[in-house]
Amino acid sequence: MDKREEDFLKRLQATFCIEVEEHVKMLTTCLIELEKNPEDKKSLELIETIFREAHSLKGAARSVNRNDIESVCQVLESIFAKLKNQQVSFTVVQFDLVLDAVKTISKMVSTGINTSDDNRELIKQLKSISEADQPKKKAEVQTKIDIKPSEKIIKDTVPAKKIPDRTELNVERLQQFETVRIHTAKLDTLFLEAEQMIQSKIAAVQRSVDLRNIYDFIGSWRTEFQKRNIAFSTDNESQLKELISRDNEKLKELESSVAVVVHNMENDNRTLGRMIDEHMELMKKVLTLPISTIAEVFPMLVRDLARGQGKEIELSIHGKEIEVDKRLLEELKDPLIHLIRNCIDHGIKKPEERRALNKPPHGIVMLNFSIVEGRNLEIIISDDGTGINLDKVKAVAVKTGIVSKDNLGKMSDQETMALVFKSGITTSKIITDISGRGLGLAIVSEKVQKLGGTVSVESQENIGTTFRIILPLTLSNFRGVMVRTGEHLFFIPSLNVERVVRVSNEEINTIKNHDTILVGQEIIVIKKLSDVMSINDRTKAISSKKGNAVTSSDFIQIIVLAQDEKRIGFIIDEVFDEHHIFVKELGSQLSRVRNISGAAVLGSGKVIPVLNVSDLMKSVMRSESSPKITENEYKEDERLYKVLVTDDSITSRSLIKNIMESAGYEVTTAVDGIDAYMKAQVGEFDLIVSDVDMPRLNGFELTAKIRSDKKLSEIPVVLVTALETREDREHGLEVGANAYLIKSSFDQSNLLEVIKTLL
Repeated sequence: MDKREEDFLKRLQATFCIEVEEHVKMLTTCLIELEKNPEDKKSLELIETIFREAHSLKGAARSVNRNDIESVCQVLESIFAKLKNQQVSFTVVQFDLVLDAVKTISKMVSTGINTSDDNRELIKQLKSISEADQPKKKAEVQTKIDIKPSEKIIKDTVPAKKIPDRTELNVERLQQFETVRIHTAKLDTLFLEAEQMIQSKIAAVQRSVDLRNIYDFIGSWRTEFQKRNIAFSTDNESQLKELISRDNEKLKELESSVAVVVHNMENDNRTLGRMIDEHMELMKKVLTLPISTIAEVFPMLVRDLARGQGKEIELSIHGKEIEVDKRLLEELKDPLIHLIRNCIDHGIKKPEERRALNKPPHGIVMLNFSIVEGRNLEIIISDDGTGINLDKVKAVAVKTGIVSKDNLGKMSDQETMALVFKSGITTSKIITDISGRGLGLAIVSEKVQKLGGTVSVESQENIGTTFRIILPLTLSNFRGVMVRTGEHLFFIPSLNVERVVRVSNEEINTIKNHDTILVGQEIIVIKKLSDVMSINDRTKAISSKKGNAVTSSDFIQIIVLAQDEKRIGFIIDEVFDEHHIFVKELGSQLSRVRNISGAAVLGSGKVIPVLNVSDLMKSVMRSESSPKITENEYKEDERLYKVLVTDDSITSRSLIKNIMESAGYEVTTAVDGIDAYMKAQVGEFDLIVSDVDMPRLNGFELTAKIRSDKKLSEIPVVLVTALETREDREHGLEVGANAYLIKSSFDQSNLLEVIKTLL
């Protein structure tokens, strides 16, 4: 094969991967929709779409000699053809098998390895569906019975209707073929160049200002010359007058030339500004994608997680047609997955538990996307579960040292609720590979703040929980308010600016050693921005009962910033206009600077820092309450924790022992449950790590014995096992395990993270 043919084959393979991804997404979406609503009037259209997608996928696989994928698609096509002709019906197990086959196709494409020999068992199972003899008469009427959702099947009779034309089936799907595929790397580069043009626009404005200043200066100079001309209007000074007259003519000529330049510059500036704005808007449209791009994976995620935990959950998504910045979508996917998993794992209970609370057996998770204020994206994620137990949140917050008991008593319910976004806060009884580490919501908060947005939570016990995220529609469309404190200028993101107020010294009250003002009906703590930023603004503070926050002037400017549910006022010297700016990162040398998120360059070339509002809030909170660490607490941190590792496999036991010792733990090993229990009786251990499937006394029995022993009952137990069924996990919870980790997805960082959380 020559170089040209090899390059062509690579391009063909890349195109095939993109096409397979589209077919797989459509197949998954339609199959899940069909499973949820098998008797819906659109079921025939869904079946037709599924059949055609499988057929197209088979043809694409054949064109690139992927026989392994083609063979799977061939069987799937046969199944869907019989489903279309009402010759077979799907049970839940068969739905699982078909969806697994679709997932397998996706994996085969991602790995690029031909796995024809490995697919025999899968094809055999699929053929058992297509070869099933289930002929039904069209006139046959089945007796309706009350069955559980998990036992639903697709009825063998469907309303007789004409199969719609291909163009009527899925207009949205067909529109994908009217687009041109462009490598995103090219678009990213092009968009970055477009963003850089903002700097040119800002500089052009400054040039116009500079020329206008020159023009004004020449005008004043001419006025001064005219005055001198009057002063030297004597016969003895005729030569001087002639000289001044000539200078006057030159000055007029210069003034006229500068006036033309100023006029042209202003026209050019308007043209350039319009061109850049139009180019930016066009590029934004090029790089915006519908939310459905990431949302279409959520139904499968919810289905798998719900089935794995024995729950019945319905996912409802609204507003997924809204288009937002592609870069925003890429960053948004993980936080949304964390929130959905949180709703499923913590919020919604099993059917029997929901019935006990007078709730329907199936829970509902809702995702609602909408545009607010014309420039922000609002995301609402809610569930109708049990809500967040504030007492548990308080207990965990105090236990982990995030909040002291004294400060906790001063916090409102909403402030306490916001603690769920702190790392280490979890109300889960057990740590699993899905949740319980207290990191998910902390990651969500960190990611949203990085994107320039806010996240908040509301919850009512036994009613449900709602998370609300506000984000800019595009990452580049950054607007900031420029403020001055002393000699320093800063940009503050407009998204966080709630209002700017001007108050007198008499309006400031001191409450619990904090300067405050009343804004509306809310008391707002105020701080000098210069103090929070640790800079000297060369302003003198007055010495009065109102502390050091107030300057000696009669009135002060305060900008009120909002982040999540917190509001703090910052005293500044001056507020300038709101600007559309291009924010640049600080670079690898300054990857993390407290209170600063980036910088913007003015047309004059002056660099203005962009403030990180989240950091500002934390700095204020830190200054208000900086608890001192006692000598005993230092000793507690330096103490060497002792861990008992139990496993009948010498390989697994040695592996975990080495991981633990490398992390600084003192490790003792046991060969089975009896050995572990005996060593726990005579030793003093801070934590026990145990396998489950062991001779003499398995991990479940060992955990139960530890929990029933008064001396050992408080020791955390981590089960690391190959048993991954839902029943096994529930058994681990019932006997009192604190964490349940699966060996097939074992990762040493996860194990150490879990142990650190429990200790």
